[in-house]
Amino acid sequence: MTTQQQESKRTIQLPHAGIVLLVGPSNSGKTTLLARLVREGTLLATETVSSDQFRMLVGDDEFIDWRGRPKLAADVLYAEYQAVSEQAFAAMETVLDMRCRLGKLTVVDATHLYPDDRSKYIEVARRHHVAAVALALDVPEETLLARDAGRGQPRGRQRVKQQAQLFKRGMRSLRSEEFDACYIVKDEALASIRFERKRNPLLIELGAGIDIIGDIHGCYDEMMAIIGKLGYEPGEDGLYRHAYGRKLVSVGDVMSRGPKSMEAMTFWEQHVRAGLAFMVDSNHGWKIARYLDGRAVSLSHGDEKVAEELARYEAAHGEDAAADWKRRMREFLLAAPSHLIFTHEGVRHVVVAHAGIRDEFIGKQSKRIQDYCRYGDTDGMDAQGKPMRKEWHTGHRSGELIIWGHDVRQRPEVAGNTINIDQGVVFGGELTAYRYPERTFASVQAGSDYSDAADNPLARRSKDRFAPPNLAKLSAGYTVETASSGGIGIRGEFVKAAIDTVSHYTVPIEELLYIPPTMSPPAVSADERFLEHPREAFAYYRAQGVTTMVAEKKHMGSRAIVVLFKDEEAGETYVGRRTAGTIYTRTGRPFFQPAIECELLARLRRDLTAASYFERYDTELLVLDAEILPWNLKAKELIASQYAHVGEAAVMDRSKLLEKLQAAQAGGRDIHAWLAETEARLTNAHTFKEAFQAYCWDVEGISGVRIAPFHLLAHSGGTFFDRPHQWHMERADELASLSELFMSTEYRVIRDEASEEEAIRWWEAMTADGHEGIVVKPERYLRPAAAAASQCSRRSKCGDGSICTSFMGWIIWSRIICGA
Repeated sequence: MTTQQQESKRTIQLPHAGIVLLVGPSNSGKTTLLARLVREGTLLATETVSSDQFRMLVGDDEFIDWRGRPKLAADVLYAEYQAVSEQAFAAMETVLDMRCRLGKLTVVDATHLYPDDRSKYIEVARRHHVAAVALALDVPEETLLARDAGRGQPRGRQRVKQQAQLFKRGMRSLRSEEFDACYIVKDEALASIRFERKRNPLLIELGAGIDIIGDIHGCYDEMMAIIGKLGYEPGEDGLYRHAYGRKLVSVGDVMSRGPKSMEAMTFWEQHVRAGLAFMVDSNHGWKIARYLDGRAVSLSHGDEKVAEELARYEAAHGEDAAADWKRRMREFLLAAPSHLIFTHEGVRHVVVAHAGIRDEFIGKQSKRIQDYCRYGDTDGMDAQGKPMRKEWHTGHRSGELIIWGHDVRQRPEVAGNTINIDQGVVFGGELTAYRYPERTFASVQAGSDYSDAADNPLARRSKDRFAPPNLAKLSAGYTVETASSGGIGIRGEFVKAAIDTVSHYTVPIEELLYIPPTMSPPAVSADERFLEHPREAFAYYRAQGVTTMVAEKKHMGSRAIVVLFKDEEAGETYVGRRTAGTIYTRTGRPFFQPAIECELLARLRRDLTAASYFERYDTELLVLDAEILPWNLKAKELIASQYAHVGEAAVMDRSKLLEKLQAAQAGGRDIHAWLAETEARLTNAHTFKEAFQAYCWDVEGISGVRIAPFHLLAHSGGTFFDRPHQWHMERADELASLSELFMSTEYRVIRDEASEEEAIRWWEAMTADGHEGIVVKPERYLRPAAAAASQCSRRSKCGDGSICTSFMGWIIWSRIICGA
């Protein structure tokens, strides 16, 4: 309990949330005081509850008078009153529990004369991390008796005297009970006392916006670099301000591990004191605060560097300067809140907590919450003595955006409406800032690894990248942050479908480097002879500002991703197991049976090794987007159901019809037009039946398999989405010259009207000869805002095997292949 506050303090401050217990006998003025506070606007009517109110709710009467009755009747009425009171208090405690859980304030009007009665409410407040305050009204016994005599339902002289005696005895224990504050008010002073509501110090209005900076750990130079990058400039007083009035926010851990902790701490102390910045509590901040307070603290994990800096500072500036700095920093760090909530128009938007926070803790304060926000949710220690952290954010459902740090990630991690912005600057990573309400990131690269840590968490996370993921973290949706296109959000319903597919059907997820999207044509052709025509594709791209395009011959095969390693050791480095590589379909399923895949990859690797391909390009990895022929390798069922059977049925039906029409014409009927139409339709059916057969042939083992690459997706550590499509076709030609399994793809570059017309003539001759058609692509990959997909022009409707150069698909893949 805090130091007792007497009525001589002219102002009594009520908490913004929690329980205020009014303590006093009947007739002490509790109900009258509540009515006054509601009338003055200090309390809402809904913030007051009373035992009489709940007796009415559960028993229809606030008091049952058994006095003056015969013994039997008195006993019955007294027992009834006790039963009603028991249920009334149970109902009231339930309501109190609910309001405390929601962070509401409730003032309770009851006598609360027994310590055990009061302790129940203290327990409720502690359970929900809100304040418990006692407000006792000390009224003389004579006044109590006089007021009782004037009541409509007097409690009786004996009962009032008994309650007055209990009150006086209880005041001695009240002072030692674990209330956050205790006020004892004399009756004659009550009218002159002013009551105020405390505001929640954790709530801050967003204003012009905030810039939240991740764990700094003494990397002062990087901190100043990112503050400048965010648009803050120093004034004449040396303090940094933003032209639009934005404020800086730190997720804590501004000190320890790095080289300039004192400078970083001084910066934040000065700016927080000036109202230009905010900082939350953190595990390193808490330890340094206790160290500066003279407590017995074991400095480790980089905290010892702060002591070393302070010793050098004292040697250079003297004991007085060092003592003054220690005092200011101690006060600053000990005052740091567990978390902060930034609001707009009274609605919570952003929560900043160092190591995370549970939904039920938001807006509340307690020792447990403070510890949780400093250290996160842990489940003991591992074999190396490091805390095993739980994924606390999988349970976040209350809607606010939670920004946190503490647990190093290689990139900002967005999951379940939470964002981790600790990218390990002190370990040689990046210092990240998150701008709100813009919802954008800024970062600077560390100048060095300052930590001297034997177990660098960035290296450990890279090593553990094949560890089983926490699916609960992903199932509600998440965002992948990329350097090229910002955040790419994945909705929860797509995540769940993907998890099901990856769990049952695809190649191992660590080998699933890229899933290519499909596409559709820009428009149905205006030429009635065709469903699709290259002219519509060319017009589409020109409308998007694309003046140079590449038209590639479309192989009628099946889309596949080919991943080939220089050797099995390289495979273990990239995907965590010894493997030559993998070949999978555009849906992630294995393309070949294992024995065929093994033979095919071995042949490709042998051919490329013989040509010194891996050495020439200094790579251990080759990833290709390609078509694999023949078509019937993967499309037997499709061919049988939608082509072979359809073609046979069409030929048979039209042949029979033609025979009957010819017989009718021989009988003298004039059906010349009908006969000509049927002959044309029969010719089309034969053409249809023969066309797809050109794409099918018998394959034994890998004999007869051909691979037509059209994108060289990656070599070791790098992707090639920045290269023009013509470059990719040249690489495909090179591969075709190195292995008979590869085949080249014809293409044309369209730069003007003449080359466009030439490409159309090429397409017309190609399709007239039975080939499928062409794929039209922009010269370079485009951002989604410009054009998401390449366009295909063929005589037949787009179907299996169509391709796309979606920039978004590329970026998702490139994040994975680069180990981000």
